Parts: sequence; C-alpha cells; structure tokens
Amino acid sequence: MNPFSFLKKTALWMSLLTPTLGVGQSKSLSQRLVQHNQQAVQEKVFVHLDRPLYLVGETIWFKTFCLDASLHTPLDMSKVAYLEVLDRDHNPVLQTKIALDGGKGFGSVFIPPFIASGQYSVRSYTHWMKNFSPDFYFETTISIVNPFSKPSLSSPSKPTLAYDLQLFPEGGNLVQGLESNVAFRAVGQDGKGIKFKGSIVNQQNDTVAHFEPLKFGIGTFSFTPKEGEAYRVLLYDAKRQWFTYTLPTVKTQGYVMQVKESTLALEVTVSAPTQTSASEVYLLAHTKSVPKVTEKKALTSGKATFTLPKNTLGDGITAITIFDANQKPVCERLYFKRPTQSLMLTAQTDKKQYNTREKINLELTSSLKSNTPTVADLSVSVFLADSLPTEDPLLIDTYLALTSDLKGTVESPSYYFINSGQEVDQALDNLMITHGWRRFNWEDIDKKAIYNYLPEHGGHFISGKVVHAQTGLPAPYVATYLAAPSKRPQLFVSRSDTAGRISYEVKHFFGPKEIIVQTNTQYDSTYRIEINSPFSDKISSYSLPPFAFDAGWKNHLLTRSINMQAQNAFLPKSALQTTTGETDTLAFYGVPDEKYFLDAFTRFPTVEEVLREYVPGVGVRKRRGKFYFLVFDKLQPSVFFEEDPLMLVDGVPVFDTDKIMAFDPLKIKKLEVISGLYYLGPMAFSGIVSFSTYKGDLAGFPLDPRALVQSYEGVQGKKTFYAPVYDTPEQLKSRTPDFRNLLFWAPQVITDAQGKQSLNFYSSDQPGTYKAVIQGITENGLAGSKTLTFEIKKSSL
Repeated sequence: MNPFSFLKKTALWMSLLTPTLGVGQSKSLSQRLVQHNQQAVQEKVFVHLDRPLYLVGETIWFKTFCLDASLHTPLDMSKVAYLEVLDRDHNPVLQTKIALDGGKGFGSVFIPPFIASGQYSVRSYTHWMKNFSPDFYFETTISIVNPFSKPSLSSPSKPTLAYDLQLFPEGGNLVQGLESNVAFRAVGQDGKGIKFKGSIVNQQNDTVAHFEPLKFGIGTFSFTPKEGEAYRVLLYDAKRQWFTYTLPTVKTQGYVMQVKESTLALEVTVSAPTQTSASEVYLLAHTKSVPKVTEKKALTSGKATFTLPKNTLGDGITAITIFDANQKPVCERLYFKRPTQSLMLTAQTDKKQYNTREKINLELTSSLKSNTPTVADLSVSVFLADSLPTEDPLLIDTYLALTSDLKGTVESPSYYFINSGQEVDQALDNLMITHGWRRFNWEDIDKKAIYNYLPEHGGHFISGKVVHAQTGLPAPYVATYLAAPSKRPQLFVSRSDTAGRISYEVKHFFGPKEIIVQTNTQYDSTYRIEINSPFSDKISSYSLPPFAFDAGWKNHLLTRSINMQAQNAFLPKSALQTTTGETDTLAFYGVPDEKYFLDAFTRFPTVEEVLREYVPGVGVRKRRGKFYFLVFDKLQPSVFFEEDPLMLVDGVPVFDTDKIMAFDPLKIKKLEVISGLYYLGPMAFSGIVSFSTYKGDLAGFPLDPRALVQSYEGVQGKKTFYAPVYDTPEQLKSRTPDFRNLLFWAPQVITDAQGKQSLNFYSSDQPGTYKAVIQGITENGLAGSKTLTFEIKKSSL
C-alpha cells in the first residue's frame, strides 16, 4: 500500500472544514493553506513517562501517543516511533524504537551505570516527522542521578546577574507613529521568569514607558515610537542593578495589529501609516492549520477592523495572520480559546493510607464535561514522591492544547488550566504573544514539497548508500541485499537510486540483530555499502534547566540506590523477557515447494551428495571448475531454469556456490526449495535454495569479506512491568525484599462504556507519599489527566 494514501485520507477533512468564502483573491489564502496541509500532514507525538527522576540502574517506562496534529485523534500512519535521551550537548545517551498500533505504543529503556548525573531531555518523533523542524518533536526534561560517581556539589557562589529580556510587538512590528501593544519576557539563567521593573527611554534619557511582569516574567505595555527618536530598554532587578537592552527595530513603513477581546468576539484592528499606498488587507484565522475565517477589508484613514466571533474559531490556539494587498504576510499573533469539551478523569483509592505489602484498589472514571461517560485509552503510573527536587511531569492535556503549539519553554503550563479569572486570562494572552509560532512558513507554503522520509506505515526503514569503493562517489542502480541470520530467514532487497541511496522496509524486525548487507559480488564487487542511523540529527531550540547536585540529597540517594540494587538482584527472570507478538513463523519466501530435514535421511559427507541423492528439485552442475545450482521450473516439469537460483544460508544470500559445496552438511538442519520464479521487491529469482543451520547463526559459514556486517537494533519487543503479589499469607511473609519505588505501571488501561475501570496492585516495603498520574485520550481526540496522592506507612510487624 502507498504510504501517501494515508496523507490524502487525512487531508480530506481539511477540504470539508474549509470555511465558505466570498469571491475574490481572499479565497486563495484558504486554498493555499489547505493544499499545503494535504501535502504536509502533521503528526504530533506525546510521551507519558512513568516518573520525572531516575537513578542509573532503573528503567524508564513510557507510553507513546501519535496523533493527528490538527484533530488530536490517534493517527494510524506511522508504525514506528523513535525515543532518545539527550544530554545537555544534545548527544544521545539512550536510543530506542517502539512499534505503534493505531497511533499508540509503549516500551522501556534501561539506564546503564555509566551515565553521569544531570538533566536530560527525552524526545520522540516518527520517521515522517524528520521531514519537518525538530521543534515539532516531543521533548521534555528528566533528571538522572548517578550515585556511583562523585557528584559536583553545588556551591554557594555568587549568582550571575544576567537576564534574557526579549520584547515582542503584537503582530510582530513596531512602526513610527503607530501605537503598539508590546509583550515582553525576562528569565534568569535557570530559565524561570524574574520580577523586575522595566522602562523605555529615548535619546534624551526621558522615560516614555514603564512596564512590570504580570506572571512568570511576562507582561505587556503600550508604546508609540516617534519619528527620529532612538530608544533603549532598561531593566531594574530585585538586586537593585540596572541592565540595558536593545529595542526591536522601528520601521518607517509597515503594519501593526491589536487584538481586543470581548465576551463573544475578537476585534482585530490593523493600522498602517496614512501615506501607505495599499488600499486593502486580508485576514486569515486558522486553528491548528485548519482555516476558520478569511476576510478582506479596505484601509480607511490607515485603519481596518475585523470582528471575529469566538464561535467561528476552534478550541486551543488560533493563528491570526494579516496579509497586504499582494497577499504577503505582514502581521501575526496567536489567540487561545479555552476548550469547550475535554476528557474529565477521576481517580480514587479505597483508602488514604496503607501498610506495606497491602493491596491498593484504584477506581478510574472517564467522562465528558457534561458527565457523559466515555471510553478512554489511559496510562497509569504510581511512584514514590521523592524529597529530591524534580520538574513537574508533563501532562497530555496541557501539552496538546497549549505547549505543543508554542515556541520555547513554557513555565508552569498547568497554571493556565488549574486557575481561572481575569489575571489568568491576561497572563495566557501575554503568553500567546511572547511564544508565537506556526508549524509552517508562509514563504514556503506555495513551494512544491520534497520529502526525504516516507511514513513507516509497513515497517521500519533501514536506509543507506552504495558508493564506489575507490572514489567514494554514489553508485546508482546497484542491487543490494540485507539479511539478519536467524532460525526464520529474513531477506530484504533494494536497488540504489541515481544518488546511490538504498532503503529496506523491514517487517517483523525486533530487538538487537546482526545484519549483513552486500551486493552480488559475482557482478558488483567494487562497491561499498554504508548504513545510516535511523535517528534524527536535527537539534531543536529546547533548552534544559540547570542541574546542581545538592549535598543534602546524600541520605535519600543512598537509600534509593541500595533499594534499586536489591530490587534488581531479586528481579525474577520472567521480568526480563520480551515478546514480539509475532505470529508469522514462515520465512520471507512463504511455504516452500520442497522441505528436507537432513536428520531424517542418511547423512552424507558432502553437500553435493546430499543434493544428488534426495533433492530432485535442485540440479548440480560443474562448469569450468565451479559448481552451479539449477532449479526446476514447476510451471514446466523437467525443465531447469538457466539462471542461478537465490542461494541462502540462514537467510543470508550466497553468490559463490563453491562455498556452499565446501560447507559441512552435518551443520545443516534443514533444506528448502522454491521451484519457479520468485519476485522480491524489484528483483526476480530463478527459484530459491535455502539452507538452515541448527541455531540460525551461520555455524561458521564463511561470509564474503566485502559484505558489511554490523549490529543493528530493531523495534523493541514488549516487556511487562513486574510487580509482586501478596495474596496469600506465605507471599506476605516472603523474605524477598520489595523495595520498589515505582509501584505500578500500566500503559494500556481502557475504560468501559460506562467510563469505568478498576485497578489493583500492592504497596512495597518502602513507606512514604506516593503519587498516581493518570493520562489518556479518547478516539475523537479529547485528552485528560489526573493526579492523586496516598500514604504508605511502615508496618509494625
């Protein structure tokens, strides 16, 4: 199936949702946006991590949601998601791939002991998302602590008094003689907003504007730059020190916009100098790239006012863009409309306090705001709330509705949802101006899109390049073969394109494997193959907060470290096993026409005798001192193909028959034959002769020295989270220590038609305050989250 058919289907709703427009040029704005979206369907990934802080030796458990970026519904386009843990220098320290089914998947990553203490970013994306900016990737912060290495203790050194102050004119422009609403944001080196007083002074040192932040170092003020004036921005901090900054460039010509909100509508005013020759402007409002309002207005005395009823806008973030008479974007700002509908989750434990090793019952319900029950796909994590400082976990509802469509880091995003009132609404609007961002550039919207990465709808893509061994230049039209030796042979083929690029779509490719990539050395022996990393090498603008190792953590870390080591030591082997869910046990070529288990026959000392004695479907010939195989054409009985068949040993192509004939037949368990033409991708073979060893590991068969042999990690298998059960008195009195700080992890919890689900698990031997985080989404894209706490007290027994 063509992967791009999914893009066309997803684009259908865009054309249906396009607003009804009047005649004239303004219609093309929506058309341009819809056409762009039809080509560039956007995926949005969210990852629920089991907890915010880890020790080396622990495991990161996660649930991945891959959604349509415009509808937030699960998108069944990509079948693989990538997850990386990056250090402060953007170097990957952990990487993995997980399978997606219906836009959802889950997995785990073990944290090895060599990782240093610090803040790390976890990011996730799909193969298709690599075509776009890395700012579209999911990214969040975790803390990793290594108690086995000497920490760099925080010191009470004098703090650095340096702040990042940025000013953002509403709409993007400051124009001489026109009043603008200017938003600002000031943060310290920790990335957090600061309290300060600011002012704008002219070249005569007269103060023309004062400003102070409303929340998180963010606020707004009004300012009208005058012709011929030069300005400076001054910041006066809590330490009574002054800092000087530069005002954004003031233009002599241009447009400014101001948005004022009433109960039912937005009033958007566009202003330009009265001498501007343009007579009209256009407005386009779109919510998550879906056009909502398009309108044209004439400039009268340098002004045009648009009225946008709120009920015409979608929930969440709407971009309001102003275009000049030539339909070039000149102003833009964002507006946030609180969702009218969301997923409401409730969670309640049967008690507020438990003993160690006691059963805990957790009741979940999912409903709409109207208290109508709804089915939801949830993930649930229950972990010990350490006394160690951590970032608040990222929640799916605030991420999808707010932060995923804003540029930069949003401080305390939950503040805008938990609280309400005029101040919160103003702070939210200030946030829209200071974090404005689109998922596309208008300059690129009419360009023909070129995508280097297809959606992985059928399976993971392994890509590479074929080059001339001597010159290093790309080698076009060369047939290549990729195999992974195993008991179930797998073979993938690809012919290089004009740039020497090759790509293999590998299905049922799980876990760590050794891959062997080669050309047919009988014909193409002068080429070298290079395999690309499947992970993105792009870096986003995401920044990590600082990390300081506090000496006061020592006792807490020692306890958690001892508990972690004891827990790993007593972990049952079943907890380490992974499953693939793979039901297809056939080789890639399906059911063979002939199959021989050699132990069922008389054993002969050479492969030639084996074939001649009881494999009638394969003929052995010798020409010019070299052996050749010939396979019968089942469509023409008693007629051999003239060309060589595809010869395999544990799924690895062999192009020199003499090597097979010299191989010890006692190492061969099974021989299978395909009679007739066999088509694999762009290639056709005159039958197949497949040899299988007992362990599927080639059993010492000599590979061609020109073949590329390297380790490659496939999609990870499924591992089940282990938690002990204390149902019986014997289990309760077990002397096996239970020092879990992660009590429960369930990535697939589905509420029933009444919106209910019951979970139960057991407390561990660790007393303390535990936090349960529940997150999820409905099939129609409503997201929700819930957090609760309970206590575990030390047993008196």
